[in-house]
Amino acid sequence: MQQTVRVRFAPSPTGELHIGGVRTALFNWLFARNNNGQFILRVDDTDKQRSSEIYLQSILNSFRWLNLDWDEGPEVGGSYGPYRQSERLNFYLEEVERLLEQGKAYTCFCTAEELEADREKCRSLGQPPRYSGRCRNLTPDDISAKKKKGFSYVIRAITPESGETVVDDLIRGKVFFENKVFDDPIIIKSDGLPTYNFASVVDDHKMKITHVIRAEEHLSNTPRQQIIALQLGYELPSYAHVPMILAPDHSKLSKRHGATSVQEYRDLGILPEALLNYLALLGWSPGHDREIMSMAEMIELFSLERVSKNPAVYDMQKLIWLNGHYLRNASTVRITEMAIPFLLKESIISEEQVSQEKEKIEAVVGLVKEKVKTLSEIAEASVYFFHDDFVYDQAGVEKHFKKDGAAQMLIQIEEALQKASAFSAEELEKTFADLSKKTQIPLNKINPATRLAVTGRLMGPDLFPLLALLGREKVLARIKKARALFCLD
Repeated sequence: MQQTVRVRFAPSPTGELHIGGVRTALFNWLFARNNNGQFILRVDDTDKQRSSEIYLQSILNSFRWLNLDWDEGPEVGGSYGPYRQSERLNFYLEEVERLLEQGKAYTCFCTAEELEADREKCRSLGQPPRYSGRCRNLTPDDISAKKKKGFSYVIRAITPESGETVVDDLIRGKVFFENKVFDDPIIIKSDGLPTYNFASVVDDHKMKITHVIRAEEHLSNTPRQQIIALQLGYELPSYAHVPMILAPDHSKLSKRHGATSVQEYRDLGILPEALLNYLALLGWSPGHDREIMSMAEMIELFSLERVSKNPAVYDMQKLIWLNGHYLRNASTVRITEMAIPFLLKESIISEEQVSQEKEKIEAVVGLVKEKVKTLSEIAEASVYFFHDDFVYDQAGVEKHFKKDGAAQMLIQIEEALQKASAFSAEELEKTFADLSKKTQIPLNKINPATRLAVTGRLMGPDLFPLLALLGREKVLARIKKARALFCLD
């Protein structure tokens, strides 16, 4: 009978969820959904000093915002819980005790000075620094005596001293590691808590994880985990290590290259579907040069065979471009709800306006979202719809208002708009066409001057819907103001 695919993502609640982690989680999620399997969210919180409930809630909120649901894990439950490693100590201690009884692990009392001496000796011989294994042969009486004297100790698993460990990676193929380069790994620290490598192995087994899909940086951990798993008598899961994400200059991606956490992207006004679409393309190719995909399409197309071995290069401009596509194609109602916090933050609208002028706000968002790429740009592009005290583009003023005939042209525009039978986009377009024909002034002079007078800008949404939305009274008042401020001929 075919085994049900079970994958996991195990973040540490020691900081915000970063895009590298999201990409790894997304690949796991897509693999599970493509194979009708389960996606498990497990919390690696054994680092008590650095773990925080605030960070955990932030991580969970990020997953919710991204619409990446988990089948088992915190707040969902499941048959293999608990799903926080800090609550699973009994599982680790049971397995450690079994290894000790079988002679596959031992108590190590070596001091920091002794460990450094071992490393220095290896370095002097041109060998990889590793622990000598001096505590492997301590007798039960030795161990008991040291414990009675209060010596600090750890528990180490025994590693083969010869031969090799082979990681059969689903993306990279077979990767070989010589066992002689490995220490006997610490599996229980001096504080009684498990190490990452040990806890992960035990949890993956207990939770019946079939595939471990994780970042390339964990590849060096995999042979150690395989050794521990084999000592415990576990069947190995399949491993797949996804490529690194590099900065545009091919250095390690960091904060100096832009936003790195999910919350930062949210604050920039990136849509969740745009972020997921972009991250999916970092190291995975759906084929046929496809770039824009719905989640359903990504699920259908995803396979580990199409994940690259090579590093992926982060490109903020491509993400912004994708976000613009999703903004234009999303419903205005939804984008309005998402844009309102940005409008409030910049004091472009008030809470009172949100409750009393919702239709106008929605109309403004519907108009400007066609020309912007982020939610924060929607806020900036909406200022002149709600405020009259905007700043005029100085280059535009020089070009359109400081030339001979500018005042007369604005007067003619004002008169034409006063006489327009209706202030609709269709009627205004006809009014301007008639004005151009009558005055012999081309539209490429009339339209920019009008836009500059009523918005202070030379760029923006289509002019005639913009004028219609502002309304006749406001448009005429702004043209008068511009004429008084700039047109002196």
